[in-house]
Amino acid sequence: MTKDERAYPDTPDGRYFVVRGRLWRKSDPGLDETKRVNLVSELMAARRTVRDARGDKDATAAARKRVEDSKIALGERGLVWWDDAAADYNRKLAKNTPYAEWWAGING
Repeated sequence: MTKDERAYPDTPDGRYFVVRGRLWRKSDPGLDETKRVNLVSELMAARRTVRDARGDKDATAAARKRVEDSKIALGERGLVWWDDAAADYNRKLAKNTPYAEWWAGING
């Protein structure tokens, strides 16, 4: 297990990773690898644009939309990528979700 895997554990179903107790939806594992790499590159470029647009309200808004669009394309936001009708707990505290017992078990 790498340091990142310990620091940001995946939920048992692989849908989320946890940062400071909060669930963050993972990218759609069904994405073609080339498409995933391209989308991640676009996301990183969009994040840099947000950083560089400081002070320009319109440029910041456009850059944030690029970030949102990239995250939706990756499956990290928007419609869920799983098909079992399970609810989405993206950005929720793990302790307030059905993952609470699992989270308590790995956090002692």
